[in-house]
Amino acid sequence: MSLPSPFPLLARAPVIPVVVIERLEHAVPLARALVEGGLPLIEVTLRTPVALEAIRAIAAEVEGAILGAGTVTEVAHVEASLEAGAAYLVSPGTTHAFAEALSEAPVPVLPGCATVSEAMALSALGFQVLKFFPAEAAGGVPFLKSIAGPLPHLRFCPTGGIGPNNVETYLALPNVVAVGGSWVVPADAIRAGDFGKVRDLAKAASGLKRAVRF
Repeated sequence: MSLPSPFPLLARAPVIPVVVIERLEHAVPLARALVEGGLPLIEVTLRTPVALEAIRAIAAEVEGAILGAGTVTEVAHVEASLEAGAAYLVSPGTTHAFAEALSEAPVPVLPGCATVSEAMALSALGFQVLKFFPAEAAGGVPFLKSIAGPLPHLRFCPTGGIGPNNVETYLALPNVVAVGGSWVVPADAIRAGDFGKVRDLAKAASGLKRAVRF
């Protein structure tokens, strides 16, 4: 089965900001700061009551933003996210039944995995890039290095516990196409409306080098 490829999207930036939006009025200025800083791929997690409205507002108002819905954990999230304007979907983990539903989505999907068996099952369904979550807790860089040999065809977007101190180590791996992280969108800066700080953090992250070639 040939699924929508995530590679054209992931080629745009080495870091995907993982965003939790508590207040709808923060959505547009936050997204603008990220795009201006060079991180157009924005994963808005479905963890708050305003998440879908935030996706809808950003999709309508922020030129250059490529919206993803994160923390997609059930089939109902798929339709709702697509209706709101999500251009890609990200799940923290993937049961077999849910993976089959995600394989029918008309947009790229980064399904979550934390083990070799999960990665193999998702590969069998046609997924080429997997979210590795929770990255640090599930083995981090040593895990990704160890599975590069037996699973050479798979690429990963590790998320969870990644920040300025270890992001370059992840991006140096040839099977890592990008990383997800929240350090570029600190909650205190968002609450304070300090979107200039977000823009500066995004600019620094957008310049990070990665080993993979698109």
